[in-house]
Amino acid sequence: MKRLRQILLTSMIMTFAASSAFAVTSFTKSEEGNIQSYAHPSLFTDSTVYSSNNGTYMVGGQIKKTDSYLGFKNKSNVFADAWSKNVLKLIEDSSAKATGGEFNPKLPVLRSELAVILAEGFNLALPKNSKQYSDVSSEYWASDWIYKALGSGLMIGYPSNQFKPDQPVTKAEVFAVLAQIIDVPYTAGGSAPIYKGTTIKYIPQWAYNCTKEVVASNVLPYVSDQNRIINDEYLSKEQVAELVGYLIDSVKYSKEIGLSQEAPDTIKNRQSYVLKMKMLDRVDARHSTMGDTFSARTTEAVEIAGVTYPAGSIVKGEVTQVQRPGLRDNAGFIKVKFTEIKNGSTSVKLPSEISEAEATCLDTWTGSPNILARTAGAPLTAAGRILGVAGRGVGEIVDVSGNRVEELGDNLSNVLVETLTLHPGSGVKSLGGSVATVGKGVYDYAKVVTSGVFGILYELGDEVVYLAYPAASNKSSLNPNEKLEVRF
Repeated sequence: MKRLRQILLTSMIMTFAASSAFAVTSFTKSEEGNIQSYAHPSLFTDSTVYSSNNGTYMVGGQIKKTDSYLGFKNKSNVFADAWSKNVLKLIEDSSAKATGGEFNPKLPVLRSELAVILAEGFNLALPKNSKQYSDVSSEYWASDWIYKALGSGLMIGYPSNQFKPDQPVTKAEVFAVLAQIIDVPYTAGGSAPIYKGTTIKYIPQWAYNCTKEVVASNVLPYVSDQNRIINDEYLSKEQVAELVGYLIDSVKYSKEIGLSQEAPDTIKNRQSYVLKMKMLDRVDARHSTMGDTFSARTTEAVEIAGVTYPAGSIVKGEVTQVQRPGLRDNAGFIKVKFTEIKNGSTSVKLPSEISEAEATCLDTWTGSPNILARTAGAPLTAAGRILGVAGRGVGEIVDVSGNRVEELGDNLSNVLVETLTLHPGSGVKSLGGSVATVGKGVYDYAKVVTSGVFGILYELGDEVVYLAYPAASNKSSLNPNEKLEVRF
């Protein structure tokens, strides 16, 4: 027994000593899933993603610079994407709190949920006097939104004095509601509506024209799950939120779709704002983190909520999501929201609905920060980057070494237990697992070291590029003196 204890103790010491030299990939859980993280993510992985749970109103996506413009909408409609996600989160939080049920955005949209999407999307007002429905009490989680939708005329109740808030809404009914808002030329008639060369199923004859109008608006191609649009009787909560988000953007900002004369006054009279500003700070995909704040200065006066903010007013913003650059996604991206405009002691919180932005890129050599400013800041930036890469590498080694110690210890323990219980075959198998664990540790340790060296060289090279030719550095960035036009 004494001999056995000595063997076990010696094995544990050797296991720890051997495994402390090895590293393996660690995983961290985020909203984006399991993210593989190395000392410098751009060598072995696409990117490392850090994301935020707060409202993400995207101005960014993957920013691509051209000679004169930064296009924030070149990848996707950032407003519709952000808006739809946020209204779904609002429904989830509100309904789950009241009912305790689970929220699945892939399930058919309910009448109560459609009312929320419409009321939020088109800023519908709560009427002073409204007919009350027996199944929508003041305590019902969506009562205010429902009565807003009813007051606007976009939705109606049933003759039985019920609204039926938990009843699914067919896609034909969704199209009929949206057709009341938009004014798009289409070919009326008795033929069934066609989308992408295919007849849309489950559209009764009374809904032919309104469905054709929605198809003619050209917003359907932007909605997820195209097969479901054609073949299912119901649209999902997610699809309806996306559809309304794209309609808001097309009606209100791009003006690609006209408003119907029958649209509620709250929709027709809704005012939009344009903020023209110049960045004061730099935010970029390589260095910014969630929660970083930044400032810009308006270049033209703007009136918001009855108050005029002159040119020179300060606009505050916040970084809400960052995806680090990688080899295959070499630009990465940032997502930001603008939160406040301020002039002296007067300030106002900006609406959350930011639709699009466009930034002119100033001449490379005259843009700020100038060459002297960049040179002065380079030593500190370079030192910070090197220490950052080294720190992540050391932390990775410590983390993954612990994982390998545990795995190797288990394997060696199994070797002893299985052999001493007269199962030598299993013991040999566990011994092979121990050797494989050591081999994987060596491989992963080499990856961390190689990645760290690559990372240091990459960061230093990027700093040199920023000194000599800043327009080519960190293409997913907003730099000082770049001009933005933000509409909301």
